[in-house]
Amino acid sequence: MQNATLVFDLDGTLVDSLPDLAAATNHALSDLALPLVPKETLRKTVGFGARRMIVEGLALHGHTLPEPEVDRLLARFLAYYEPNIALETRPYEGAIDAIEGFRREGARIAICTNKRLALTQHLLAELGIAALFDGVAGRDSFPVYKPHPDHVRGAVRLAGGSVKRAVMIGDTGIDIAAAGAAAIPVVGCAFGYSEAPIETLKPDAVITHYRELDAAVRRLLAGATSPAGPG
Repeated sequence: MQNATLVFDLDGTLVDSLPDLAAATNHALSDLALPLVPKETLRKTVGFGARRMIVEGLALHGHTLPEPEVDRLLARFLAYYEPNIALETRPYEGAIDAIEGFRREGARIAICTNKRLALTQHLLAELGIAALFDGVAGRDSFPVYKPHPDHVRGAVRLAGGSVKRAVMIGDTGIDIAAAGAAAIPVVGCAFGYSEAPIETLKPDAVITHYRELDAAVRRLLAGATSPAGPG
């Protein structure tokens, strides 16, 4: 793992944040006196961000709103979510052990998420795991964000690594597309929030539990070649 950089998505990959995100969505929608949306109904929208979750919640009740009204609900979402960000959100079983193992072997660890940076840093601090990451790239860290490849490349740089020895770990088509565009191999997490079965999105490897990640990463690093572009 020496000189390797592992880039993790956050929601649905490192942490199961659906309960708290769904609670914030329902808080926002409660302003319209709408019934609660079951969290599992919102699962496949998490990777697209809070606005998409709100819009999906509205659509389930037959509502559409003009953009300024969606903006208002988004502000309501964020005002609730920030102080309640880690009420039920937890790392997936085995995730922290896996990362600590990679770090002991000399790997650099980065996060590349479409969650805003301040919220990402707050969540990591609340969970007590911020020190595990050498670089953290949020949605607003650069002018672009996933699926743009420069978001992933930027996360690698923040961690002090090289894209020539990097592997992405994610749970949605957004992650797979971003890694592919950056010419970085990608591990798909079958336990996450993908709209479609992760296998159908053709990641380079698939895991169903973090106990499988070490072997998958080693295989991909062993097959890594240099045409990944500038490091």
